[in-house]
Amino acid sequence: MWRELFLSNRFFVTKQLLQCLKYSFIARNIQTTSASKRKITMKLDSEEFRSLFTPELKKLNDLFIANKFQLRMAGGAVRDLLMGLKPADIDFASDATPSQMKELFNREGIRMLNKNGEEHGTITCRIDDKENFEITTLRIDVVCDGRRAKVEFTTDWQLDANRRDLTINSLFLELDGTVIDYFGGIEDLRTRRVAFVGDATQRIQEDYLRILRYFRFFGRIAKSGDAHEQSTLDAIISNKEGLMNISGERIWSELKKICVGRFGGDVLTTMVSRCGLASLLGLPKDCDVTTCREIFTYNSDRSLEPMTVLSALFKNQQDIDVFHKRCKLSNAEKSLAEFIVEKRDEARSNIDSMKYFKDLILDCEKAPSRDKKKINGRDMVREIAKYVCASAEIIEEIGVWRMPEFPVSGKDLIGTGVKMGPIMRRLLAHLFDLWKKSEYKADRDELLSHITAELVQVNDVDHPKKRGKKRRSEDSDKELEVKRGDDTEDKATV
Repeated sequence: MWRELFLSNRFFVTKQLLQCLKYSFIARNIQTTSASKRKITMKLDSEEFRSLFTPELKKLNDLFIANKFQLRMAGGAVRDLLMGLKPADIDFASDATPSQMKELFNREGIRMLNKNGEEHGTITCRIDDKENFEITTLRIDVVCDGRRAKVEFTTDWQLDANRRDLTINSLFLELDGTVIDYFGGIEDLRTRRVAFVGDATQRIQEDYLRILRYFRFFGRIAKSGDAHEQSTLDAIISNKEGLMNISGERIWSELKKICVGRFGGDVLTTMVSRCGLASLLGLPKDCDVTTCREIFTYNSDRSLEPMTVLSALFKNQQDIDVFHKRCKLSNAEKSLAEFIVEKRDEARSNIDSMKYFKDLILDCEKAPSRDKKKINGRDMVREIAKYVCASAEIIEEIGVWRMPEFPVSGKDLIGTGVKMGPIMRRLLAHLFDLWKKSEYKADRDELLSHITAELVQVNDVDHPKKRGKKRRSEDSDKELEVKRGDDTEDKATV
């Protein structure tokens, strides 16, 4: 009888057995962790914390308490508050499941948004049509493929903290100001230490993007640019190939913040020189970060675009194309990299000439032959000035210089008898160069006085299509002369 009962329910029994084994493994981990790390609490009562308490948040918290659910701030918001910063975004965690939250919000007539997050345990609600709150159910990672995890919900706060990447991101904050710390995040923040929760290798293998998250938060938290723990770098080096399976969009989202973050030059050096991550990120394998460090150091008191720093690693257009293919840059980002790589040698040679940078701005913004798809020309010129380490005065003046208007248009040329088309574009470009050489003083009449019949004819003949026609005409004349010569010889023979 027992044998028949087992066989008829073997799938259910097997599933339950596997569940028991899984949770016993998690329990053993908790016991080990608890032996080395105990739960720590502290009270927070800062101005930044109090400023978060809107009537909508109080209403949400009261609603959860009334229904015997817990609601806490989680992760980065708690970290920022402990650092004396007001968080830009707040993530909430709760022991209520998504279905329980939905039932609660429906009963109270509270609108819910963005239901795509429900599969991962996240519900977004809007209180009194004034403020949105994103609340995620406590969860554990069941299956990890190095990119995304399949999760199961739990009511255990420590299990949820255990699945987070860094100790400083594993903190919770009750709305009465109690900070809850299971893995030493408070102390790590105090000593400016950046460390993975538990075993670094395991945390990285759950999501290889955590390699870049480590470097990003290192730049924000660490007390110096080289304060890495060797064991952490060893775990990163051993698992770096996993980055190949991470999408370019996710890579770039982290990398761009690293480039312009605190200690950006030092962090890039560690990533490229010590950990060998360059080719995995789409960067040249043998790139030299020396110029990156110089750019970052020189502009320490200025904002930088990520591509201004990274362009120092590109030797040519091919390097940019490879990086773009890997990281899916925006048009503006790719244009800036191309602009810097094309103009940097010329800019270095004219580093002290404000006239050069003014001309460059006008070439980007006003030139008749400019690429109108490329925008923010002034911004690009300012970035290349930072790249070549131009003087502070030049960098500042680039931002405030008032551009003069080029006084000649296509209509003006039509009035002189020039036809629309390639000839007009070439003549406008010629006049634009004359205007720049006059230091933008030549007016419309003076510039138009340079348009002569001879100049129009030269530009007409010099056009590629005209040159082709002229060449064909000359070839035909030569053939005709040869033919006439042959006829003369034939007559002489007769």
